[in-house]
Amino acid sequence: MRLENIVWDALDPRRLGAFWAAALDAEPLTDRPDLFEARVQLTDEVFLDLCFPQVPEKSSSPPRLHPDLRGVRQEEVVDRLLKLGAAHVDIGQGDESWVVLADPEDNAFCVMDEREVFRDSGPIAALPLDSADPDRDAEFWASITGWVPCQGSGHMPSLRHPAGVGPLLELCPEPEPKRGKNGLHLDVRRDAGEADVTDRLLGMGASLLGGDGLPWLVFADPPATSSASSTRERAERT
Repeated sequence: MRLENIVWDALDPRRLGAFWAAALDAEPLTDRPDLFEARVQLTDEVFLDLCFPQVPEKSSSPPRLHPDLRGVRQEEVVDRLLKLGAAHVDIGQGDESWVVLADPEDNAFCVMDEREVFRDSGPIAALPLDSADPDRDAEFWASITGWVPCQGSGHMPSLRHPAGVGPLLELCPEPEPKRGKNGLHLDVRRDAGEADVTDRLLGMGASLLGGDGLPWLVFADPPATSSASSTRERAERT
């Protein structure tokens, strides 16, 4: 399997997707009222897709995952994002070196100060994911994404694409347990020809949440109240 998509639940996929495509210099792939998709091309072979499916209402659950954007010239990056429709937001960050903004549907994200560890990240510096057990969950996500341990921006376990490019997936100790649907989650895709991975995922502690009638399955990583990941099997994306 491999990590393929970052997925935002969206009330207005075109509006939210257009913001993120412009923010990350991503190439639009799908532009429909109910779904917007764009691609961040990291190298000729490595990419991440951004997906914005329409939902009837946003989740009220605190997010476990958010993007940290690379701020090579932080003030200029922040100014550009504000002009695209972002807004400053206070989530209790205090006097930190990063700037916290919210996108047009109030999803918080950070613009980081420049650090050497982000040099080859592309526009997304990191994907911090709150975890009840960071070491355990780093092993789980490494197994299902193909990403490998790397030096992070702090002391938390971190993973990265084996090519050494793209964002860090940082497993951060969660400040409190979070329940409910996550408005931002990660999708992984089976490799072509790979057998059904359900038993493998369940054996690693994941929980199957659903997917009947859908071209993908929805899982939660350990424990069952954690962030959902989807295994997509759509023919047009295989």
